[in-house]
Amino acid sequence: MRVLIIEDENLTARRLEGQLLKYDPSIEVLDRLPSVTKAVAWLRTHPAPDLLFLDIHLEDDLGFRIFEQVQVSTPVIFTTAYDEYMIQAFKVNSIDYLLKPVNYDDLAAAIEKYKALRQHFAAPDLSALLQLVTKPAEPAYRDRFMVSIGPKLRSVEVADIAYFFLEEKVVFLTTQQGSMLPLEYSLDKLTQLLNPRQFFRVSRQYLVSLGSIDSIHTYSAGKLRLELRPTPRHEVFVSGDRVTDFKDWLGR
Repeated sequence: MRVLIIEDENLTARRLEGQLLKYDPSIEVLDRLPSVTKAVAWLRTHPAPDLLFLDIHLEDDLGFRIFEQVQVSTPVIFTTAYDEYMIQAFKVNSIDYLLKPVNYDDLAAAIEKYKALRQHFAAPDLSALLQLVTKPAEPAYRDRFMVSIGPKLRSVEVADIAYFFLEEKVVFLTTQQGSMLPLEYSLDKLTQLLNPRQFFRVSRQYLVSLGSIDSIHTYSAGKLRLELRPTPRHEVFVSGDRVTDFKDWLGR
């Protein structure tokens, strides 16, 4: 089986590739692509893969935009962070999905479904899918995350998260009790998944919840220094170019 992965989170793409090879070492992962632009260029210049794994939100646009620019007849399994009501909509369109972070058993079941129904897969109903993700509706923000702790998985409620921070290219979440857990999302992606009324990206390193802010102090160069609960490993500042937006956020 020849597989193409289109996913903008490098760690997620590598983990998915590892799970595919665990399922079947003979699977050939042709490439891992992070954007609509690179995916379109690849599909225009290579033979079609047998199966395509496609993230819904890529670094430059919605993954569905690929189908507007190049003819794709390959069966698609979506990887998505959407809530259940969106997932049900994808199922109506006869497209399978994997909810992030991808569970190995769900991956295996999706591939088995593909194998059983490969002759009957319909091309994605692009107009219907675009309508679902672009219609003006209340955004479906995440209310929990699955994190890996060694061989175990743990579900963490967003309401229990104080802040997220980046350290040595790895994103960690910190719970209100002070637990620090690695997460397979970038801070950029987390700003899309979390309710902006509750979380604010104060700098390149920190994304904080409103409830975690204990006090705010003025600092040099137009910055603000935050004291957070629980106490973080580093000093936390609001970048000078974000101070105005931060103050507006506090006043909402």
